[in-house]
Amino acid sequence: MSADGGQRPDPLGVDLTEALRRLGGAPDRRVELDADRESVERGLVQLVLTVVELLRQLMERQALRRVDQGDLSDEQVERLGTTLALLAERMEELKEQFGLSDEDLNLDLGPLGPLLPREP
Repeated sequence: MSADGGQRPDPLGVDLTEALRRLGGAPDRRVELDADRESVERGLVQLVLTVVELLRQLMERQALRRVDQGDLSDEQVERLGTTLALLAERMEELKEQFGLSDEDLNLDLGPLGPLLPREP
């Protein structure tokens, strides 16, 4: 609309509503989602655990770099190892509890490849 309340002509000469209708998707058309509570919860858990696993792997790599550089005392290395082992164990428990596998947590980013690197 213009400032005086009249319709402004489309500068491209395209009626978007008509174009969408021809493509089968009118702008006011609602998309129905078939999402039950259980699948939504599972998807949310999967997403959260994916982020936690990504952070766990990043922390583990950073810890290994610090150990290799000799930045940590023997006590710190021991504590770090124990903490990372407990976190990995808890992740396994959560994956089992929710019926998820490592592959479920590794999002496919298309041409970029998987989100999480494969651990040996």
